[in-house]
Amino acid sequence: MPDQDRIVAIGLLTQRDVFALGHDLSRVYPIDEMPCFGSLLGAIDDADRAFHRARDAQQLAIPLRQSATSRA
Repeated sequence: MPDQDRIVAIGLLTQRDVFALGHDLSRVYPIDEMPCFGSLLGAIDDADRAFHRARDAQQLAIPLRQSATSRA
């Protein structure tokens, strides 16, 4: 996906928020009380947690590999 098409934020804004941010927002998609939006946010949270767990596990494994090679 090209960088200019990459999603960088998802948020719930009131109409007042949108007016206050004005032209700083490049795209706004209104959502009318869609029940699936909560599921989308939950899926994003799940993906974020999985990313952090994998990154943390990788960071923990690096010192273990380094100490194993230093003993050899």
